[in-house]
Amino acid sequence: MSASGGTRAIVAALGANLAIAASKFVAFAFSGSSSMLAEGVHSLADSGNQALLLLGGKKAEREATPQHPFGYGRERYIYAFLVSIVLFSVGGMFAIYEGYEKIKHPHEIDHWYWPVGVLVFAIIAESFSFRTAIKESNPVRGDLSWKEFVRRAKAPELPVVLLEDLGALVGLILALGGVGLALLTGDGVWDGIGTVCIGVLLVLIALVLAAETKSLLLGESAGTDDVKKIEAAAVDGEAVTGIIHMRTLHLGPEELLVAAKISVRHDSTAAEVATAIDAAEARIREAVPIARVIYLEPDIYSEAEAAKGPDREATPGGPAPHAAGH
Repeated sequence: MSASGGTRAIVAALGANLAIAASKFVAFAFSGSSSMLAEGVHSLADSGNQALLLLGGKKAEREATPQHPFGYGRERYIYAFLVSIVLFSVGGMFAIYEGYEKIKHPHEIDHWYWPVGVLVFAIIAESFSFRTAIKESNPVRGDLSWKEFVRRAKAPELPVVLLEDLGALVGLILALGGVGLALLTGDGVWDGIGTVCIGVLLVLIALVLAAETKSLLLGESAGTDDVKKIEAAAVDGEAVTGIIHMRTLHLGPEELLVAAKISVRHDSTAAEVATAIDAAEARIREAVPIARVIYLEPDIYSEAEAAKGPDREATPGGPAPHAAGH
């Protein structure tokens, strides 16, 4: 993900949500609509979430230290996970509680033009924010579907902003429906029902975000395309004849660790092996620039040695190592 692209999407969403939150609270004060209160809290929670994403991105830029030798790239995953918690607790659960109270104790909506006007304004503002998130995501998404993009993206910011903006737009439509039905029927229960629907929507989005960011926190390998590029770049067919075993791990969205046992010729000298490793590292970094931490261990591959254990097996889907003669 382009860091600048992600930042633009976050800043656009933050500006929109702050303006929308203020207008929703004003509308709630005049109308007493629980949908407007829930939506105001929703927008305020979203604003806090965008601030968390910006803070996480800033903290992730710190240099590596002896205590954290691989740097702080995963800070971005931690703050994205906090976003899902805030969205679940502050946004979703509050809306469900407020909607339940409104269903139990309904009352008519006063000054209907306030909530309706604010909701229309909010839909327009959120649409611009959502459009920015889509525009910044498209170059990164490539040929992936939106569902695949959210599931596979290693940088959490754009998927988080996309889901938040989508949830905000759907929530606004639900709020407008609840307020509209309450005005048409004169029954404030509809306002409460709309509020509960908003809360359920936010909880579902929070659970999706939590599941995806949890996977990133646990540590994900490189994508399939990057793995194939690394495998192809590591092997030159001369000094490096194959990959015996390889593991990749994202240390952060734009930093990849590559650890591999490579097959070299049995008659290569130590100097030739060292030169081959340096060349393989250079080829890998050229093919996959985010592969910044690379550990290559030379070994001699044979069918007999491969039978001794899984550590001697070729990487699934990778180029098969050539057997070295003994």
